Amino acid sequence: MNLVITGANRGIGLELTRQSLARGNTVHAGARDAAQARELTGLAGASGGRLHVHALDVASDESVRAFAAALTGPVDLLINNAGLRTRRDDIEGVSLEDALQMLQVNALGTLRVTRALLPRLRETRGAKIASLSSGLGSIADNTSGGSYGYRMSKAALNMAMRSLAQDLRGEGLIAVAISPGWVQTDMGGSSAPTQVSESAAGLLAVLDRLTLPDSGSFFDFRGERIAW
Repeated sequence: MNLVITGANRGIGLELTRQSLARGNTVHAGARDAAQARELTGLAGASGGRLHVHALDVASDESVRAFAAALTGPVDLLINNAGLRTRRDDIEGVSLEDALQMLQVNALGTLRVTRALLPRLRETRGAKIASLSSGLGSIADNTSGGSYGYRMSKAALNMAMRSLAQDLRGEGLIAVAISPGWVQTDMGGSSAPTQVSESAAGLLAVLDRLTLPDSGSFFDFRGERIAW
């Protein structure tokens, strides 16, 4: 299987890449600064040519076009993992500039990459598009407030995935939003309850099981549906 994983230089993206390679898949991994992605390039050296590392800034039209042009052959699974979150995000502290940047990366970046790779995805009947969202992007589940820019960017990502699911259903393509949970990464912090390896394994297991009727859904990494 041929995968594309964005934001693959660390955290969940790096672990998704590692586990996908262990399964025998070929991975095209995007990293904003590929030259500094030492763990990722280390995996490439041991992959027997199955891992291809590319520079990719999902917030840049030019970078995304170059990334898409570098790919050959079909894409069976696109995992839009690249994401951004600022630390101070309550009503008093939220920076509107930061909020715009989160929207640019988390929502528009996902749409930018997906649109650029559609020709490759369309080469595989039943190809899957999975975008990493968050429970914080659920409007129904927001009972604590705060996290304005991050919540808004993930809610926008969710809407993009719903629209993609409707637009691509007739072609047999599957599009879902999926939450990795609260994970022990640089973003999630060391107090998070879920290890990176557990989250990544769960995500891949859920993606394995997806069928066309699941398209347009919002799952967590255990396969439970999340309310929009």
